[in-house]
Amino acid sequence: MNYALLGPSGLRVSEVCLGAMTFGDEASEGWGASRSEARRIFDAFSEAGGNFIDTAVNYCGGMSERYLGDLIASERDRYVVATKYSAFLRAGDPNSGGNHRKSLIQALERSLSRLNTDYIDLYWVHVWDPLTPVDELMRVLDDQVRAGKVLHVGISDTPAWVVARANTLADLRGWSPFVGIQVEYSLIERAIERELVPMAHSLDLAVLGWAPLGRGLLTGKYTKGGPPEDEHARLAAGDPRLNDRNLAIVDAVKEVASELGARPAAIAIAWLLARPGPLVIPIVGARTAEQLRQSLAGVDLDLSQDALLRLSDVSRIPLGFPHDFLAGLHARAATHGVVRTVPSTRGREIADVN
Repeated sequence: MNYALLGPSGLRVSEVCLGAMTFGDEASEGWGASRSEARRIFDAFSEAGGNFIDTAVNYCGGMSERYLGDLIASERDRYVVATKYSAFLRAGDPNSGGNHRKSLIQALERSLSRLNTDYIDLYWVHVWDPLTPVDELMRVLDDQVRAGKVLHVGISDTPAWVVARANTLADLRGWSPFVGIQVEYSLIERAIERELVPMAHSLDLAVLGWAPLGRGLLTGKYTKGGPPEDEHARLAAGDPRLNDRNLAIVDAVKEVASELGARPAAIAIAWLLARPGPLVIPIVGARTAEQLRQSLAGVDLDLSQDALLRLSDVSRIPLGFPHDFLAGLHARAATHGVVRTVPSTRGREIADVN
C-alpha cells in the first residue's frame, strides 16, 4: 500500500483508511464484527501496509473504540488513529451531544480512556452543528491541540462554505485549521464534486470518502433482476437508492470487474483512487477479514482509461448552477476567442466577453 500526506498536516497515512464502525458485536445485536474477527480485520489491514484507522465515540455504543484500543496497544505510535465527536451520548441530555465545548470535552475524555492513549492523531467534528458558533468550535479544538490531547482536526458532513469560513477564521486567529474533510463519496454518490471537492482542492485539505461501496450497492450483490433474498424487505420499503441510475452503475462496475477478473468492490475502490482531481482516501469498513481483502484488492488494480471513462460517464451528475452556467460561458468565450476590457460607468475596467 502506498502512503499519502494528510492534507497540510505532514502526516503520512495509508492510501486507504480502515473504518472501525463495525467493531463491536456486543452492542450491535450481531451486526458488527466480534472481537476475534475485528482482530483478523485489523491484522489483514496492517499486513497490507495500512496505518490509518477511523472510529467514533458513538460507534457500537463505544465498543469500537475499546476494541481498537486493545488492537493498537502494543504499537500505538505506529498508527494514525482518528475518532469523532458530536453524537449524543445520553438520551434526554441536550448537552451530551453537539459541537460545543462541554460536548467535546466529555466525548474526548471518553475516547482517550477507551482507546487507552494520551492523544488522538486526528479528531473529527462528526457533523455540522448550526447551534454552535464557528469561532467557539475552532477555539475549543485549538485548545485541545495546544494541550497535546489532539494533534490535528478535521470535519465531517459539513457544507463547503462552513469549512472555508472556519479555516479562514483559524488562519486569522492563529488557531489550528481543519486538515481534512470526511464525506460520502462513491460512484453512487458524487454530489460532493459540486462544492466540497473543489473547496478541498483549493484549501489543500485531505478528502476522506466514507461509504465508498455505495452503502453496499457496489459489492455486486444487486442486479436489475432484483436484490438478494435478504434485501427484499428494503426494496419493498422503497429504498430510493435502488433506482435505474444506480443499478446501471452497478452493472457497469460488474462488467469492468468481469473484464479484469476482479471483485466489484475492488473496482469501486480503484475508481476512487484513480479518479482525476485531488487524492481521495477511501474509508473501507468490513464485517469480516475476507470482505476487507476484497476491497483492498482495488489498491493494486490499474483501470484503463476506457474503464475509467465508462464508470465516470454512467455515474456522472449534473453540477447545477453556477457550474454548468459558467462552463457554458467559458466555452462560448473560448469559441469567440475575444476577451477585452472596457471602461465601466464608475471609471473602472470590467470584463466584457464577446
